[in-house]
Amino acid sequence: MRDFARLLRYLGPYRKDMVIGALMVLVESAFEMVIPVIMADIIDVGVANRDVPYILHKGGQMGVCALLALLTGLLYARFSARGAYGWGARIRQAQFEQVQRYAFSNLDRFETASLVTRMTTDVTVLQNAVSGGLRPMVRGPVMLVLGVGLSLWLNAELALVFFVCIPILAVILLGIVGKIAPMYGRLQRAMDRLNHVVQEGLTAIRAVKAFVRGEYEEEKFETVNAELMATSQKTFHYAVLNLPAFQVTMYAASVLLMWFGGNMVLGGTLQVGDLTGVFSYVLQVMNSLMMIANVFLLLTRSLASARRIGEVLDEEIALRSPENGAAEVPDGSVEFENVSFKYHAGAREYALSGVNLHIKAGQTVGILGGTGSAKTTLVQLIPRLYDVSEGVVKVGGRDVREYDLQVLRDAVGIVLQKNVLFSGTVRENLQWGDPQADDETLWAACRTACADEFLERMPKGLDTDLGQGGVNVSGGQKQRLCIARTLLKRPKVLIFDDSTSAVDTTTEGKIRSELAKLTDLTKIIIAQRVTSVMDSDQIIILEDGKVHAVGTHESLLASDPIYQEIYTSQMKGGQSDGGPAA
Repeated sequence: MRDFARLLRYLGPYRKDMVIGALMVLVESAFEMVIPVIMADIIDVGVANRDVPYILHKGGQMGVCALLALLTGLLYARFSARGAYGWGARIRQAQFEQVQRYAFSNLDRFETASLVTRMTTDVTVLQNAVSGGLRPMVRGPVMLVLGVGLSLWLNAELALVFFVCIPILAVILLGIVGKIAPMYGRLQRAMDRLNHVVQEGLTAIRAVKAFVRGEYEEEKFETVNAELMATSQKTFHYAVLNLPAFQVTMYAASVLLMWFGGNMVLGGTLQVGDLTGVFSYVLQVMNSLMMIANVFLLLTRSLASARRIGEVLDEEIALRSPENGAAEVPDGSVEFENVSFKYHAGAREYALSGVNLHIKAGQTVGILGGTGSAKTTLVQLIPRLYDVSEGVVKVGGRDVREYDLQVLRDAVGIVLQKNVLFSGTVRENLQWGDPQADDETLWAACRTACADEFLERMPKGLDTDLGQGGVNVSGGQKQRLCIARTLLKRPKVLIFDDSTSAVDTTTEGKIRSELAKLTDLTKIIIAQRVTSVMDSDQIIILEDGKVHAVGTHESLLASDPIYQEIYTSQMKGGQSDGGPAA
């Protein structure tokens, strides 16, 4: 309940709509509760005395009450919809903003599909709880109190039926809620798994078709879909038990009232109008109890969703800018001093251990190593995508933890191993690097990255639509656009994380030649090909998360067996002149 109550703080400007909506329900309920009293007067006075003007007068009062109840009900619908969906929009916005602040280590704790579910399905559950639950939440207790009170006023003996029925219904409701409360959490986790399979299948649809694994993916989906169906059936099987339970109790109460009330009418101790009024209140009170029960069920499900949303909002951000962090990176020098790192505090082994490196500003440094040697992990510590477990990483002579995060990451450009382009035009993607860049600046960056070669052949040039995720360009073209985008940041340290692997060696040579002209820029190149790094000022060989050797191409070729093996296998294996085409 604490999670749900805390989320109500996000109502903001919509709090007023919710309050007005609740007031409209109170007024609507009051008008409806007056109608049975007027009806009792019509029967006992108007009908008994055959007073037609009295009947018409009281009938007019009933009509006015009904119209006012309808009007206030419509106003409630308007204000509650604005409040509920405005609240949901603010919660989604808060979650998205929180995820944007997450460090990589925070994101490692949540599956992407789960975050999507928490921003969509879970928020929808909360919206439905408010839009569908506010009216009965207010109306139910009001009608219950007024109905019981007015029934006691009309005839206290018959009203005792309520005090027998209400405890029975309360026990039934508590039993149902206690049974299904944990089931709603399992239901949302089943939804997570379904979304995960859908997302993975759609993201990798080309691989699925290439390997003709459509049937296998269909079986995976069928499994999680059946799991969600079974979980939903079991959950709502118990949830709907409240309806027959309430109906049985309501009909039993009606029979008792008719029996005892009829005998009282025959005995002359009760008027027919009073019996009709009490009977109307019985129906209204039972309906109000059913409303309250439905609110409890909605609230029970919404509590599970509120807890999941709260986990996103409560996640402690692993990386934050220090107070009064340094606002400028003086140069592109990079130092690793006794650096060790592991992704989780409880991990047994370090991904990196005992790393000591010194890279001067303006140098070009190559990094080689086998798969799993922690090359990517090493460079991710420079822009502080992760924090070191031990030791210090310095950029520009200062510990990276002393910089304002935005300042540091603006000064360190990284072309990721997995190329990411967004839906939109080439221009819109490139302007991620510099939102104010004009066409001349954009084309200059494209020429350095050799992206101008294919852009000039496109009819719309910079205004070419890349499609979702850049599906309209090849892998090598994606890489060159990502390089151009990073260059537009004008960083002081530029990191290539195997970001020319899909580019042919001729084009890669042109890119290296253009980058060599940027003498004020520190360049760190992770590569699989020796030709990509052999002209570097120094080459770092990583092995099992440790620095195996550091030196120039000539010194390593003369003395290091690992480098000699890499060089021999590639240069004599005929790979020096080949490579993947763009």
